[in-house]
Amino acid sequence: MKKALSLLMAMLFVVAIFAGCTSSGNGDTAATSGGTATTKPVDASKEKIIIGGVRSQSGVFAVFDETAFGPIYRLWADEVNAAGGIFVEEYGKKLPVELLIYDDKSDLGTMTRLYEKLILEDKVDFLLPPVSTAFLYAAVPIAEKYGYVMIGAEGGSTTLKEYIEKNPGFFSTLNFSDTQIPALVDVLNEGNIKSAYIVYIEDLHGTEYSTAAEPAFKDAGIEIKGMKSVPPDIQDMTPIINDAKASGAQAFLVFAYPDQGFLAVGQSQALGYNPDVFLIGPGGNFEFCKGALGGEEAVEGMMSWGGWNVKSSEAAKDFAARFLAKYADQPAVSIDWWGHLPYYTGLQILQQSIEKTGTLDNATIINYMKNNHFDSVMGDVYFINNMLAPECYLGNIGQWQSGIFEVTDNSDHRTAAPIFPKPNWP
Repeated sequence: MKKALSLLMAMLFVVAIFAGCTSSGNGDTAATSGGTATTKPVDASKEKIIIGGVRSQSGVFAVFDETAFGPIYRLWADEVNAAGGIFVEEYGKKLPVELLIYDDKSDLGTMTRLYEKLILEDKVDFLLPPVSTAFLYAAVPIAEKYGYVMIGAEGGSTTLKEYIEKNPGFFSTLNFSDTQIPALVDVLNEGNIKSAYIVYIEDLHGTEYSTAAEPAFKDAGIEIKGMKSVPPDIQDMTPIINDAKASGAQAFLVFAYPDQGFLAVGQSQALGYNPDVFLIGPGGNFEFCKGALGGEEAVEGMMSWGGWNVKSSEAAKDFAARFLAKYADQPAVSIDWWGHLPYYTGLQILQQSIEKTGTLDNATIINYMKNNHFDSVMGDVYFINNMLAPECYLGNIGQWQSGIFEVTDNSDHRTAAPIFPKPNWP
């Protein structure tokens, strides 16, 4: 009887050990960031990592996928696959990545529906973010609902910052108004700029930046002479430009996207409006804006959000060289001197998290990302409350000088002092 009882207890002990081993460390059983248990058995026949995204490849926001995050995730995927893929310990091999991208046609409702399709029907391993702050804001809860990590690219705001408590699987990589508006104030103070006129796009990005600027400018003694909102499809900004010109504001600041910013530049040139400071962004930080706006002389002294350049670090210089080689035969694709480094960094963080944890389990990846440092094209980076630490960025404000987008922050990252006043339009 005692022998039988001892044998039974030994068998139960072995079963308990076996059960514990098979439910941890390999992604078979995990809790999502939202707390819902999921079971995902390892498929030994798996041959690739499927990464899905819903991106505006047509419509008013198509410029984002054409020029911002689009070239970066394609570059990263090609580089990963050229190296044989990402080694995943639970599969005991390198797995190449495959991109599955749907076009939301710049429609928010379409975007949200297609993310559900990626998750429920396509059963992708990881998700890429959508374009813009507003779209990202709508996509994050979907990723959170199903336990997916969502690493933001285009898009950043204090609203998203406040979002993190409810959506702990979301990570923000792009610097935004939190760091950029204070940096802008410092630059304006350096140039003895005492007045500004603000134009902002009617969306989350524009509202965020204009709202952040009001108290910051007031505290710095910078008078806001006017503040106008514009729709995404605006075709004529001449009344606003004439109003800004009549106001006598020293700085003209356009918190909007390339379509609106480039329109403002072209019509300001036509109307002879040339204030001491002219900032547009996002948009003015792209290399292609020189050609789009009339050449190097046309953008001389123009400011935008950013920034970095090949002088920022050896890693940044090497990244720029790889980017230029990749897209040498695609002149429409050019470097973004604001977002391209943070975007690529986010993908490096994902890759290193997979390699270090040895799993494709999103919950495990989320936990690892929260608590570790990563080697990236920006240098050593890490998250504080799911946001890249402010000190990780290589710049917040840039200015075109002799064809180079110089980092003009009043910080150790500065690559050139700002020019005041902005030179006349050619």
